[in-house]
Amino acid sequence: MSGINGHTSAPVLAQRCVLAAPFSVWRDRLRRDVRNALSDFVETRCARDLGPAGVDVAPEVLRLLVDGGKCLRSTFLYLGWRCGAADDPGAVRAAASFELLHAFALLQDDVMDGSTLRRGRPAAHVTFAQWHRDRVLSGPADRFGEAAAVLLGDLCLVWAEQMMRESGVPAEALARAWPRYDAMRTELAVGQFADLVNDAAEFPAWDRVLDVLRRKSGNYTVRRPLEIGAAMAGCSPEVLDTLGGYGAAVGEAFQLRDDVLGTFGSPDVTGKPAGSDLAEHKATSVVVAAYRLADPAVRRELTDLMSTAALDDADLDRWRSLIVATGAVEYVERLIDSRRSRALDLLARARLDDIVSTALAETATACCERAA
Repeated sequence: MSGINGHTSAPVLAQRCVLAAPFSVWRDRLRRDVRNALSDFVETRCARDLGPAGVDVAPEVLRLLVDGGKCLRSTFLYLGWRCGAADDPGAVRAAASFELLHAFALLQDDVMDGSTLRRGRPAAHVTFAQWHRDRVLSGPADRFGEAAAVLLGDLCLVWAEQMMRESGVPAEALARAWPRYDAMRTELAVGQFADLVNDAAEFPAWDRVLDVLRRKSGNYTVRRPLEIGAAMAGCSPEVLDTLGGYGAAVGEAFQLRDDVLGTFGSPDVTGKPAGSDLAEHKATSVVVAAYRLADPAVRRELTDLMSTAALDDADLDRWRSLIVATGAVEYVERLIDSRRSRALDLLARARLDDIVSTALAETATACCERAA
């Protein structure tokens, strides 16, 4: 029996048995292995590095931040690896490093957006601010909290690369990945810049909305991890092209779903305040689609809401009802379905191992149908 690129080995046969199990079993096992690798690195490297900082709450803030995530980016990197190589604990550790990269992005996001909650718990900058207040330190507590969160994010960016470099993946395999890794980090930062001016009151063009969506989250969540894993594994240009197309489609669907949840999701499920995207006046796909689809009377009302500095709960409820009335939710749902179909069609036409292709198809569905 041969691997995806035609190479036969006992580890491939063993991994085929793992992937032949129900997808949920395989996914949960990978998440467990990723979290174990991540926990070990946090305790042996990150917690130790944070000691001289003098902020004793920082290690616990980091532990909570990396605990309980969906491990999507690490899953996609590992699936990319499995498109050209056998099961390998070093590849699992390399994949786990992407959870630290994601922690960096979350810390930045919450400071930029002024979000008070993350996964149902106080955001890192809120916890740091409270630590400052409890000790009656000088200076504004909120300013301290934001600065501490930014610094912890900087450390996570450094640790992510260190964990990948020290994962045990051969240097020649990592060398194939670094150019894509650097491009991904640059793309993510540029997407964050673009998001700073992503103001609903400006009514951005639809193409710009999709561009921000791809740069800030879609590519970094799906496409780039897949491509990086596949590059490490030495996959052919044809496989990389297929994964790139699949990743672009699923990444867009993932962020479109995130936009729906950011408007209509329950805080009990999403772990973030209800209607947080509306309260922050973000020009998400849902908001811009509603404006484009609205009749003149509704568009004027949407314009008033988009331009109102402080929105109360009644304003948010009204905005949500107007979005529903325009048919924007159904429109975005159709976009999600079309991108999932595109991704599945690429997989169907690709020359990938059937079992790995099935795992990619199941993961695409999970991204499109998620509730949090």
